[in-house]
Amino acid sequence: MRSKTWFLLLAALVSVLALGLAGCGGDDDDGEAGDTGGGEPAAEQLLRINIGSEPPSLDPTLATDNISSFVLQQIMDPLVSLDEAGEVVNELAESWDEEGNVVTFHLSEDGKWTNGDPVTANDFVYAWKRILDPEVAAEYAYQLTGIQGAAEYNSCESDCDALADAVGVRAVDDFTLEVTLTSPQPWFISQTSHQSFLPVHQATVEEFGDTWTDPENIVTSGPFQLTDWQHDSSLTLEKWDEWRDAGNVTLTRVEARMISDPVTALQAFENGEVDACLDNSCEPPQEIDRLKETEEWTVVPNLATYYYGFNLANIPDVNQRKAMALAIDRTSVVENVTKAGEIPATNMTPEGVPGFDVLKQDYLPATADLEQAQQLLDQVQSPKTKMNLFYNNAPGHKEIAVAIQAMWKELGLEVTLKQQEWAQFLEFIGPPPDKAVDVFRLGWLGDYVEAFNFLELWTCESGNNSTGFCDEAYDAAINEARATPDDDARYELYRQAEEILFAEDGAFPIIPIYWYTTSTMRASKVEGWTPNIIAQYDLTKVSITE
Repeated sequence: MRSKTWFLLLAALVSVLALGLAGCGGDDDDGEAGDTGGGEPAAEQLLRINIGSEPPSLDPTLATDNISSFVLQQIMDPLVSLDEAGEVVNELAESWDEEGNVVTFHLSEDGKWTNGDPVTANDFVYAWKRILDPEVAAEYAYQLTGIQGAAEYNSCESDCDALADAVGVRAVDDFTLEVTLTSPQPWFISQTSHQSFLPVHQATVEEFGDTWTDPENIVTSGPFQLTDWQHDSSLTLEKWDEWRDAGNVTLTRVEARMISDPVTALQAFENGEVDACLDNSCEPPQEIDRLKETEEWTVVPNLATYYYGFNLANIPDVNQRKAMALAIDRTSVVENVTKAGEIPATNMTPEGVPGFDVLKQDYLPATADLEQAQQLLDQVQSPKTKMNLFYNNAPGHKEIAVAIQAMWKELGLEVTLKQQEWAQFLEFIGPPPDKAVDVFRLGWLGDYVEAFNFLELWTCESGNNSTGFCDEAYDAAINEARATPDDDARYELYRQAEEILFAEDGAFPIIPIYWYTTSTMRASKVEGWTPNIIAQYDLTKVSITE
């Protein structure tokens, strides 16, 4: 998932990231939801949070960012979720069977929409075919292309009804969902925790169209309801007492503010106006050294990579792209700018994914190699010496950009920094990117615990590939990995894909900068405000103590 914010790393925590995928039927044994850890529960179970900015979309079909995902995780009911360690937890799916390419989910009969309708297998069939509908043009449609017939339907240009019918997802009955994959995919169960796989209420979508997510129209299925949305200002969630496990939900109300300036957000937190902050939305970089010494600051493991991407149409020479990659002193960035123990990234896939030891190659140095960078740049016949670097207005991005701007100046490159608010930024970088974009920053948070999720981004048809990079050999390696259930063989294919990106003769469409975790501020009275290793928060586990 595209990350709006940059996260704070603690190197000592990285070792706990080495986790594999969970098997069928995993349970959460960490205590009941809303566990106060021994504190007395407050009379008013109100949580006030800062989410940083406006969610671009609360339509699971269209959402692509971590803020929208955070809200959707609270108002919609998934098949499964992932616990803090990334292991699968049963949600609407009480159980499932896997036989070859076929996965059959057995749904709880207790799932319900807020209008009283039951949540059925048909709701998933409708939602999954909707995200694949070529007319919808959903950026995250590629998440479902592991399903038989999904890619063909998604790429259809006319007369698509037959292809829609051929997609390998069907309701055997109201509470049995059968999925036929293109091949056995060990990560698929985990993958269905992503918002792209959430059900949507067909009648509501068809009645209200683009306004179906407005509070007065929206029909949801999760533990909380969206009751108010003041765009670019705030939104309110209230506990839904008819949710299937409402008895284990302690919070009764969540008030979310959209304070984009971290200095203002921190003031609100320290004045007691905000109880918790989504990711690092309340952490000005200049305050990090102070904040990380407080009890309110916490950091947890996360699978994520912070990177810069090139618009290959504007910077077509690989020697220039590689030169710019080598000119970045990653150690200086994490020690002098972010200053929280981040790990310089030598490739795209972060530490903690299964098979990392096979994937890891020292493609990029931790410190700058200006001599080699200059030699490479000298080989470029017509280097682009004036360029625009785009980033969004979340904490830390400007400071990192300023540092890298100075590093690239050592190569004689004049870089103009362009800051935008999140929704505008996403529109500018595409895909395809606006012509004004030469370089852009992004972070990728794992949607599930598998290298495939990080490397699939750079396939030709990926909705998250804003670089314009397209390589047949790369796509072939990723497609073969999708069809390879043997772990060792699949990890080798991932290694080959990373080589195409970053080896000596690699394409360098992106520049990995660091691997990171999720940091957050939360008041001592807030229990359970802990994201899992892919930065998902579960408000059913949160409570307020006296």
